[in-house]
Amino acid sequence: MKILHTADWHLGKIVNSVHMTEDQDYILNQILDIIRKEQPDVLVIAGDLYDRAVPPKEAVDLLNRVLTTLVTDIKIPVLAISGNHDSPERLEFGTEMFRAQNLYIETKLSRSLEPVILNDEHGPVYFHLVPYIEPAEAREFFADNSIHSHQTAMEAVIRYIKQHHDMTKRHIFVGHAFVAGGMESESEERLSMIGGTPYVDANLFDDFSYVALGHLHQPQRIRRNVVRYSGSILKYSFSEANHKKSVTIIDLDEAGTCELGYIPLQPKHDLRVVEGYFEELMANPLENNEDYLHIRLLDKGKIMDPMYKLRKVYPNILRLERVGLATTKSLVDLQQIRQKQSQSHQELFASFYKEITDEAIDEKQLEYMEKVISTVMTKERGE
Repeated sequence: MKILHTADWHLGKIVNSVHMTEDQDYILNQILDIIRKEQPDVLVIAGDLYDRAVPPKEAVDLLNRVLTTLVTDIKIPVLAISGNHDSPERLEFGTEMFRAQNLYIETKLSRSLEPVILNDEHGPVYFHLVPYIEPAEAREFFADNSIHSHQTAMEAVIRYIKQHHDMTKRHIFVGHAFVAGGMESESEERLSMIGGTPYVDANLFDDFSYVALGHLHQPQRIRRNVVRYSGSILKYSFSEANHKKSVTIIDLDEAGTCELGYIPLQPKHDLRVVEGYFEELMANPLENNEDYLHIRLLDKGKIMDPMYKLRKVYPNILRLERVGLATTKSLVDLQQIRQKQSQSHQELFASFYKEITDEAIDEKQLEYMEKVISTVMTKERGE
């Protein structure tokens, strides 16, 4: 059986005030092309289809269009679960009806404990679709007051599966969890830590042929090659700038042995961190200048309105940082805070100017600022 594993679509995501729907549409069409070419027997989506519980209309329309293409045009079974960003109630709508079209979306623990069984020429493959759940949900469902963490919740789920199934057969676990040893990035929302740790031990999954995980955005294995995060379909923060996004292809043989392959995804706009000097960046434009950029300027001197000027060359700058002006001085020191509280507006600005430029403000500039401050204060008083 050939399985395509993906996760963390986060439809409706906004990155630095930019709506990513157009980029997500582009990459999902690429995934559809991969499916048409590779012809897997099943598609697995391991949670976080949406980026938030109440997704925007554009995100709902995009998911509807993609799922319709998958089950009616390509006619591939789709096995999906809800993640910590999804609303189980919203994703659950129509799930019983969708099953007739081989679209399985599991959002609740009660139904997910019964596997979806797909057959190939060697017999059945058992897919256990376990959505993201809080420890309290598992505690109530299993009537087990000892469940106070994601670890003990997952232990109860795995124990139930082992008690009700012959684990010598081929079993695929699909989950959305933080498995210990995984590398996270800034764009991942931490799982709830109320009542205990969010981590789950990878050893729990030893009896499964393959473990298709969602939640962590970097493609990676955890302890064994067959315990894998496919990663997100796009870079969703600059902490992911060095990630290589991909989908995972699993060839499952008769004995339950997996041969893994990885197909890279090419975004419409990459998300990159770039360092350089202002004049060099302006005079020698980077390749793919329409990528989403975090530009770190190394200049120490004054630059008038660098963002405005740089955006003429790089229209999709999302963040600009003046590395050369970084200061090691801390404003957290209580004595400094008290001192600043007693300063006049002019003194505060002069202090700010020196901290940013590492130069003292001259008399002409200070005189100009005093006029500006006086004008603003007059307007605020309504005079």
